[in-house]
Amino acid sequence: MSDQNLPHVADPIELSRHLSSLADKRLDILRRIKETGSISEAARTAKVSYKAAWQALETLSNLAGSPLVEKVVGGVKGGGSRLTETGELLLELSVRLAKAREAVLAEFAEQKNPKIVPVTAAALQTSMRNHIPCTIERISRGPAMARVLLRLDKENTLKASLTLESAQLMELREGLQVLALFKATAIDVERRIQHETRENVLQGTIVRCARKDRGGEITLRLSGGLSVVGFCRPHHGLQPGDEAEAFISQQAIAIGLLT
Repeated sequence: MSDQNLPHVADPIELSRHLSSLADKRLDILRRIKETGSISEAARTAKVSYKAAWQALETLSNLAGSPLVEKVVGGVKGGGSRLTETGELLLELSVRLAKAREAVLAEFAEQKNPKIVPVTAAALQTSMRNHIPCTIERISRGPAMARVLLRLDKENTLKASLTLESAQLMELREGLQVLALFKATAIDVERRIQHETRENVLQGTIVRCARKDRGGEITLRLSGGLSVVGFCRPHHGLQPGDEAEAFISQQAIAIGLLT
């Protein structure tokens, strides 16, 4: 059998991460399609573009392994859209998972260690070394992209770029607490970053670094106490205790929600 004829396989683990939060915008759009019988109406009431609504459906359909919405021909309104059996089951499962998740988190918050609840609530696994908690300070929207200014501490900020559809689906807004995610290999650490605009340049103190002759991984502690892992070049001349700077391209930064 050729690869083109192989059936699409669902991703139950990744799908469960979406389903465990009733606040997920993708599920909200799916619920609105069930209520209105229209993708365009669901997009309008959810305050996202039609393109963003389709993007949400495609993401969930890929994870579920089969279509979630089908066309309806005829009828009083001349047709529309309705959920498939898989779509209906998905909504039912999302409600049950969300209730179970909230019950477990509530138990830990009341009886055990409430400090770890934000960590478990994130439910995020990624290959990116840096998971930096921050707050959205400003959002600038263009024709196709949105630029987000993230406040890490009093002295350090980062700018990230993402599509308008992603910003809509994530319901990004000023004041929202999020995670800035980026790989260590995307960060260049030097004593002084030579960058014209000085955007996305973080300042801190080196707490760990690779051998000077070889270069490699280096950890920078920011003034607010956050640690950022990046890479330094061979013969960097840096050592623990030195002041240094790190540069991250805004295209290398992903934004994660704390659900």
